[in-house]
Amino acid sequence: MLKEFKKFAVKGNMMDMAVGIIIGGAFGTIIKSLVSDVLMPPLGLALGGMDFSALKLVLKDAVMEGDKVVTEAVSINYGSFIDNVIAFLIVAFALFMVIKGMNSMKEKEEAAPAAPRKEQVLLEEIRDLLKAQNG
Repeated sequence: MLKEFKKFAVKGNMMDMAVGIIIGGAFGTIIKSLVSDVLMPPLGLALGGMDFSALKLVLKDAVMEGDKVVTEAVSINYGSFIDNVIAFLIVAFALFMVIKGMNSMKEKEEAAPAAPRKEQVLLEEIRDLLKAQNG
């Protein structure tokens, strides 16, 4: 069983998948920062100084005793949800563009027929000349 697991774990596809997951996680972090730190502040400013990450619907207010919070507030944080939806759309669009580019390169490779070899061209010319002579 240990040998089977070792064979599975070091298989090429498994390693490629692990690298993809790690790169994907890092890419997700970058996209999250892009949305939260770069895109949302100007969008909030354009909408009158709105901070999307602070948007929430409070269902129950926090209970305080002096300066101490006894019970936390219960809220639906839809602003964070909006940030995450925008981040998802950016990631999905980026992946779409990468896959579209890869598919178009693959189509170009498949669409371009290989140039005929010199021997084939000469043989075709000889065939055509023989047909013309025998008429």
